[in-house]
Amino acid sequence: MFGLGGTELIVILLVVVFLFGGKKIPELMRGLGNGIREFNDAKKNVKSHIEEGMKEKDNKKAKEDLEA
Repeated sequence: MFGLGGTELIVILLVVVFLFGGKKIPELMRGLGNGIREFNDAKKNVKSHIEEGMKEKDNKKAKEDLEA
């Protein structure tokens, strides 16, 4: 995972607990989860718009080919 070993992850976790306190960590994780969810939703939205545009382009080309 990102080239980090178990010891490094434990040190990072201890620093986070020290900086934010145990009571803030669930709030931070909730915010992180919401951010990841929003990012994934935006990614899906962009993908669907691109696919929709490609279908429209293909349909337009097929219609032009039929008319020709």
